[in-house]
Amino acid sequence: MMITIEDCIGLSGLTREEIDAIAEHEHLPEIVAAELGCYLDQTPEGQRTIRSMIEDDIAHAVACRDMKRAGVLKIVLAHYVRHLEHEQAVRKGEGDGHHTIA
Repeated sequence: MMITIEDCIGLSGLTREEIDAIAEHEHLPEIVAAELGCYLDQTPEGQRTIRSMIEDDIAHAVACRDMKRAGVLKIVLAHYVRHLEHEQAVRKGEGDGHHTIA
C-alpha cells in the first residue's frame, strides 16, 4: 500500500493551499512541506512561523506585482488564522469545563 500526497496533506491537519504556501516559501517539494507544516502546526511558535511564511509569500507576490497570487494567499492566511482561533476557543472551552460543539 502506498501513501499518496493527498493522504499526507490530509494527515497534516493543514489545507493543500497552506501546504503550497509553505512549499513556496521554503522552496520544498509538496510532500516535504506537508511534513514540515504538520510539525510546525503542533506548537504556538510553529503556528506563528507558518503564519509568517504565508505573510512573506504575500509580500513577495505583491513585490512581483502578482496580485492574483497575493489575493489567493490572503484568503489562505485568513483561513489559517480562523483555524487557529477556533482551536484556541476549543482549548479554552475544555479548560474551563465547558464543551464547544464544532
